[in-house]
Amino acid sequence: MRGICIALMACLAASPALCGVKTTIRTETYSIAGNTGEALLDSMDRNGPRHGLLARAMAQTRYKVGWDVDWLRSGSKCRLKSADATLSIVYRYPELTRPAPRKLERRWKAFLAGVRKHEEMHGQLARQMVLAAHNSVSRLARKDDLCIRSQRQFDRIIDAVYAKYEARQAQFDDVEHGEGGNVDRLLFMLTRE
Repeated sequence: MRGICIALMACLAASPALCGVKTTIRTETYSIAGNTGEALLDSMDRNGPRHGLLARAMAQTRYKVGWDVDWLRSGSKCRLKSADATLSIVYRYPELTRPAPRKLERRWKAFLAGVRKHEEMHGQLARQMVLAAHNSVSRLARKDDLCIRSQRQFDRIIDAVYAKYEARQAQFDDVEHGEGGNVDRLLFMLTRE
């Protein structure tokens, strides 16, 4: 969070007109039930959000970015006047439909806290991605009478930043979901009897 604030302050110092990054966050839940950790996992496997074509996830972070871009033409030069980004993040978590037995309830709360921490890291990486993309295009200017080539340059820069951060998202998941990773530990904690 501190890094985001520093990046935003640097952006405001450089060009206040270009600092339009807005984030909206929504949390959804899906219902699960069970009296054991295994039963809760089975319920998540049946009811969790889709992950690919056939698989389901325990929890999920979805995000999308929209841009509102305005160009300023002056003679044969085109420069970015403003670029406002809107990042929409949706977290989806399991929710118990009825109270779990007391022993399971403690494990469930610890499990869900770990899952939330994992998903919120995906959200943080998405925020970093949008700020990095925004900063990367903030001084875009070139000779371009109609701003068409400038828009293409803008798109290439944004795509390159997105690719870099999508690789970071995948790397984070590889570590977290790998054998002995944090997700393995969370699953073991939930299902131990």
